[in-house]
Amino acid sequence: MSDKPQGRAPAAPEVAFPSPGGGEGATGSITDLFLAEESALLHFAIGIVGRRAVAEELVQEAFLRLHKVWDQVENPRGWLYRSLRNLALNHLRDRPREAELDAERASADQELPRDELGRSEAVGTVRMLLAEMTEDDRTLIRLKYQEDLKYQEIGRRTGLSAGNVGFRLHHALRQLLDGLRKAGIEGSQG
Repeated sequence: MSDKPQGRAPAAPEVAFPSPGGGEGATGSITDLFLAEESALLHFAIGIVGRRAVAEELVQEAFLRLHKVWDQVENPRGWLYRSLRNLALNHLRDRPREAELDAERASADQELPRDELGRSEAVGTVRMLLAEMTEDDRTLIRLKYQEDLKYQEIGRRTGLSAGNVGFRLHHALRQLLDGLRKAGIEGSQG
């Protein structure tokens, strides 16, 4: 019998990452990030691959890959969305016949209508792009579009002038629009 302690998994690394609502950053572990983002990432992946089971595997793979490079990643949320998107696109590229069969099955069963898939992909892409923005830009967008504040009120909360709020929001939204266009999303339907 050995006096050595039993093998134990290393503690989950901790790093500062933006909170899901775009609020102030919080120090958390990869477990905290998983709990905060798993559902949104799953919907994002379903929007791309069209199958929940495949999407679940891809989300799990993205988190496993993140765990390996956790100490090197500055923006874990943005990294996850970008990685998951790449994994999903690689999955579709590597299995074209499976993607064709899924599309036929979805249209026959009406389980995943094309419009719903497009919207899911668009929403996921917006989340990915928001995650890649600076905390200040996310805060401005949250205050304007989630809290429905006027520029003057946003300025009082952030210390910016109303004109600067408008200028910065314009550029943040332009960045989102450019990112959506690059992703091939032009309208509200995805």
